[in-house]
Amino acid sequence: QVQLVESGGGLVQAGGSLRLSCEASGSIVSINIARWYRQNPGKQRELVAAITSGGGTNYVDSVKGRFTISRDNAKNTVYLQMNSLKPEDTAVYYCNAEVLRDHVYSYWGQGTQVTVSS
Repeated sequence: QVQLVESGGGLVQAGGSLRLSCEASGSIVSINIARWYRQNPGKQRELVAAITSGGGTNYVDSVKGRFTISRDNAKNTVYLQMNSLKPEDTAVYYCNAEVLRDHVYSYWGQGTQVTVSS
């Protein structure tokens, strides 16, 4: 069984920073593509950032220059460094990873709340 465990969410003032972590545990070979999504009640889940196994990254326009996605392959962990946070960044953030076991499987974390106060 594979689990993605997220941590690092919380309450921060506008302009502040948070670092989210997503650790994959269980019987895995490696993480292929990993993504961070966010969602607010009544809204669709939004792709925020993605990182490939080779380290290539992609971001939604609203977070470019403020958020950085990274990974530590030795720890099977993906990070999302969020700087210059804005109230509109408030959401539940979810980690998604395509994990290589005998095949490639997609897993989701449980979500972590990020609240940015104005």
